[in-house]
Amino acid sequence: MRRCWLAALAILTTVAAAFGREEATCSVPRTFCPTQGWSRSQSCGAVGGRPGKAVGGGHAPASWSPVEAQYIVRFHEYRHAAAHRRELAQGLGDEGVAWEWIERRNKAAEHPTDFGLIRAEPGDYEALKARLEGLPFVKDIHPDFQISRSLAWESKPEWEDGIGYGAYHGVCEDNAVRKFPGRLQTRPTIGLDRDEEDGHESYSANFFSESRRKLLLMERSHSLTGLFEANKIFAKGHTGQGVKVGVFDTGVRKDHPHIRNIKERTNWTHEPTLDDGLGHGSFVAGVIASSYDSCPGLAPDVDLYTFRVFTNDQVSYTSWFLDAFNYAMVTEMEVVNLSIGGPDHLDRPFVDKVWEVTANGIIMISAIGNDGPLYGTLNNPADQNDVIGVGGISFKNRIASFSSRGMSNWELPLGYGRIKPDIMAYAQDVRGSRMTTGCRSLSGTSVASPVACGAVCLLASTIPPERRTEVLNPASMKQALVHGAVRLPDLNIYEQGAGRLTLAKSMAFLQAYTPQASLIPGVLNLMDCPYMWPFCIQPLYAHAMPVMINATILNGLGVVGHLDAPPRFEPADAGGQFISMDFEYSSVLWPWTGYLAIYIRVKANGEAYSGKASGTVIFNVSSAGLGADNQGRSSTVRVPFTAKIAPTPRRELRVLWDQFHSIKYPPQYLPRDNLDIKNDILDWHGDHLHTNYHDMFNYLVDHGYYVEILGSPFTCFDASQYGALMLVDLEDEYYPEEISKLSNDVRAKGLGVVVFAEWYNVESLSKMTFYDDNTRTHWTPATGGANIPALNVLLEDFGIAFGDKVLSGNFELAKQTVRFASGANIARFPEGGFVHSFKLSDKSGDRYAGSEEQPVLGLASIDEGHVVAYGDSGCLDSSYQVADCYQMLVGLLEFATGRVDLMEPSNTLTALLNPELILEDPLGNDADLPERFEGFNFTKASFVLRHPLECYSNSRGPVESGGFDAPPRRIVGSVGEVPGDVPAEPNSTNNGSHGFESRHYEEVESQKPVPPSTRALGGMSTWYLVAGLVFAVGLYQFTKPRRGGSLIGLVDPSRGAGEHEL
Repeated sequence: MRRCWLAALAILTTVAAAFGREEATCSVPRTFCPTQGWSRSQSCGAVGGRPGKAVGGGHAPASWSPVEAQYIVRFHEYRHAAAHRRELAQGLGDEGVAWEWIERRNKAAEHPTDFGLIRAEPGDYEALKARLEGLPFVKDIHPDFQISRSLAWESKPEWEDGIGYGAYHGVCEDNAVRKFPGRLQTRPTIGLDRDEEDGHESYSANFFSESRRKLLLMERSHSLTGLFEANKIFAKGHTGQGVKVGVFDTGVRKDHPHIRNIKERTNWTHEPTLDDGLGHGSFVAGVIASSYDSCPGLAPDVDLYTFRVFTNDQVSYTSWFLDAFNYAMVTEMEVVNLSIGGPDHLDRPFVDKVWEVTANGIIMISAIGNDGPLYGTLNNPADQNDVIGVGGISFKNRIASFSSRGMSNWELPLGYGRIKPDIMAYAQDVRGSRMTTGCRSLSGTSVASPVACGAVCLLASTIPPERRTEVLNPASMKQALVHGAVRLPDLNIYEQGAGRLTLAKSMAFLQAYTPQASLIPGVLNLMDCPYMWPFCIQPLYAHAMPVMINATILNGLGVVGHLDAPPRFEPADAGGQFISMDFEYSSVLWPWTGYLAIYIRVKANGEAYSGKASGTVIFNVSSAGLGADNQGRSSTVRVPFTAKIAPTPRRELRVLWDQFHSIKYPPQYLPRDNLDIKNDILDWHGDHLHTNYHDMFNYLVDHGYYVEILGSPFTCFDASQYGALMLVDLEDEYYPEEISKLSNDVRAKGLGVVVFAEWYNVESLSKMTFYDDNTRTHWTPATGGANIPALNVLLEDFGIAFGDKVLSGNFELAKQTVRFASGANIARFPEGGFVHSFKLSDKSGDRYAGSEEQPVLGLASIDEGHVVAYGDSGCLDSSYQVADCYQMLVGLLEFATGRVDLMEPSNTLTALLNPELILEDPLGNDADLPERFEGFNFTKASFVLRHPLECYSNSRGPVESGGFDAPPRRIVGSVGEVPGDVPAEPNSTNNGSHGFESRHYEEVESQKPVPPSTRALGGMSTWYLVAGLVFAVGLYQFTKPRRGGSLIGLVDPSRGAGEHEL
């Protein structure tokens, strides 16, 4: 009887997935084969299926062979591998030259699976893919991505040799790309070498300095257990007992003396060992479960299961993780730790499987990344809402410089990123176990992750076993950690999330827990600085672009839930009456989470108001059929709101930042802006005012400017409200209507335009093309640092254009030294303008010209308005900034906005308007302009070329309609449609004086990461899907008392059972 119920569940879930999940995939680069030969001394994981062993001490060279053409074929159903293999043979013909099934001889082979691994000849892949996509039982096909996790060695790390910090993706020589093999990865754990049992303490490099220092040798009172006061919990009899935790890492030895309860070790790699040959897995396991006094873990009696998914050379494959995840579900792990991460969240089989793991009630903890202090550098899977993402702090409770910062960039450019990390844990000089005996110290967020994991296991053990099914799930545990966290001073929410993890308060929360829903952040106090940066540093005012907050709903009621009605805002005072809020939100909360996008505006009648505004955001969440006795649950969430309202500022103080025309990685291959940076080949930090341009944003606000974000086309803002429009490092095209409107805005309405461009050179772009051995395709840059041909079309009416030189050097302006890093020259400029030329070297293509006078900065008055053109944005970008040019920027804005309030011009403005620099004749001609790059079909990258002209809900609506008279489109899939959302028709509401209709914004493949939630359901009613999901989960809860389990093993085992050879 139970099998019938389970089969019904499998059918219902498959139907829901078929309607709701986006089946199309994006061909996105994960591992890249260099265009030239690699030096064998490069420190990175092996590419081939049989990576070479590291030799010698200190730096560990890696060797590799070409990766075979391996592909993951995902199926709609879980079946035994032999059954899938037979079906493929029936659909494709017998195995042979065209395709070959790859046996996966691991523990998961004993159970049904939802994917297969095949090998195909590179030349046959496209034809094979087309045939596979035509088979009804095949879901999709993806490359089997290699994941290389390069770890720092105790000898001098590579970044100490001057290649900078940040992402660790590849190198660039003579403007040609050399990509490190493997999936894009986080920065490595600091201080990790082949674990030498010589009895001495290891050393760690300071992350941003070449100075060496002895690692902190913590006294017993400063151990993790002491700092967290875990001994008080131990004294109550709670030590992690009865909690099953899976450690996905490099393994551990069977008889490790520090760890009491190693229940099972599994190996998912090609190396014939279960042991740890590197030391990372042993360290992580020890931080969680060590019982050794010198380096105790936080849950010494936990049941430890090790999943060896990385080789000793830190190489793994997506298929290894998929099998390991499936096995974790079938063996009913309760907690898993992943001390891994990378910036690319488009490995769809991996991301989808993470959703499935957490949907099964497994609590997943993962490192947020080591790409700090840069913003917009969150790593996957820690950036997913259903995962507990952990950042790093020191023992002085200061944020670790290497800890990645938010916000997420899945939602850009139209939307706004989510708040991550979730919590912070100790990550610098943490003591843990060596491979055989003794202790060592390591640093990195891959250390913070097991610290948090040990805490989660300890907290779970405080719940009586009979209540754990009712209380513990990914949402409730995150709620407990967030509730118990202690906010760290002087840090904002995108640096620390909820703050430092604590145990006592989280334990009390769990022990008194009743299933409930909540919101992150739980309080919307936009006056709370610096914690609520960037929202707290400038007030709200009328006639502005909406302030967007992308909040996360945690649904502790059940794996599937929904909002009973649209959220509403209830004002609490006179100022609150001037607040208008609009909402977009997940139609279905799954798994355990959803998004709530909040658009905050001040009504027009509040344009003169000054004061505080308060109120409450209220919504109700329900999960049907998941409570005791199969009864539904409901929870009302009330979120306090506070903000400061100010009178609408004068026009010349208001600056609008163009986010709409930015294109990001992923999914597009966009080369870095500064070609002098040798270790980062991608432009992946979001190019957002609140990510890599956050320092510039703060500077402008500190100097009296009010800066807003435009996430819609130029036709969606009223130029009469703004002094200047900033166009910085933009890659997209422009609608014809935008071009004509901008010309009119400048000439007739007096708008200022400030352009910071970037390099663009066809010859250099051609050299950046490389072959990706996973997708078996050549990857070509979508455009240069900026899309100069598109900018030139936009600026043509003003007689301004940029050239194709790639210039570098330093110059001085108004006693400020400015670094010009891989920027463009000015090729055309109108008569009467001010043009600044400086001695810079040209590195475009094969040209390496010495320093010559090059025009790079121009200022022109165009009828009623002003236009500024500058060839480089690197001095505004915090990512790899040598020196900022904020002082120059303020001078340029003074010119562009026509600051009539200034008593006298600044020294910078005086230098900029040097009368000796006025052009008596126009500069340049059309022959000097760069041609468009023909090596890439830009339509695939351009949002503009693939979508009609629309105003979205991130704007005030079309100017022609007077703003909100014509409803903007919703931004479903961009503002907050993130992992954890079952697809459905978008929901939205507003509590203001204007209304938006609920229109679905359909994303196109390859425009952005498209989680399953962004696909429209056509004519299918949302409630059919909701009802189906609720029914399915209810059945499964009824048949599986422990928790909502996986679909593994639900299919009749007679179909292919026992036919898989081990």
